[in-house]
Amino acid sequence: MISVIGGTGPQGLGIAKRLAIAGEDVIVGSRKEEKALEKVAEVKEELKDYDLNIQGMANEDAAAAGDILIMTVPLQAQSATLKTIKPFVEGKIFLDATVPLETAIGGKVSTLMKLSQGSAAQRTAYLLEGTGAKVIAAFNNISNSQLLDIPNPIDCDCIIAGDDQEAKDTAKAIIEKIPDIRVIDAGKLEKSQLIEAVTPLLIGLNIKYKSPYGGFRITGIPKLDE
Repeated sequence: MISVIGGTGPQGLGIAKRLAIAGEDVIVGSRKEEKALEKVAEVKEELKDYDLNIQGMANEDAAAAGDILIMTVPLQAQSATLKTIKPFVEGKIFLDATVPLETAIGGKVSTLMKLSQGSAAQRTAYLLEGTGAKVIAAFNNISNSQLLDIPNPIDCDCIIAGDDQEAKDTAKAIIEKIPDIRVIDAGKLEKSQLIEAVTPLLIGLNIKYKSPYGGFRITGIPKLDE
């Protein structure tokens, strides 16, 4: 079971829809259960031609029920969200899509905000210390527009970083169920600083060229699992 924490926004719903269409059992979490249930009802109506196993819950219940957690909240909600779900993340794989943009403090969407822990994903690892949660930076560079552009495939790579290789292998297998996404493992969690740093660049390029679909493809990387 995959739980998308803070999953009622465009990014979270996009990921939830894509994984549910791919055959995964998905929970959409929200600060308020009513909002999660409302969004799931809309998804089921929108995607009624698909056989989906998707449900809505409050974030705490979603975290408790999920085996793999994906957090899709803005930076300003990161700490509060982690505090509410921390009792339920013990030993779980935890994908964090948070990007520290200056919009969190009223700045530009295309400007990166510096964090004392180094990155948003490292901040998550710090705040979840002692739980054994295996934190992975993921989905940081894939636009909401691409995720929501169903049924079209997603023409970009998903760069991930984390300290637990087995957890990254599991995350890779799940993410690559989404058509045309290729996962690139950048290494240890400290590399999340670089992954998150290129997101404002991508946002700026999308603004400059008036396209919501810009993404990254890494060339010259062999498929090591073949």
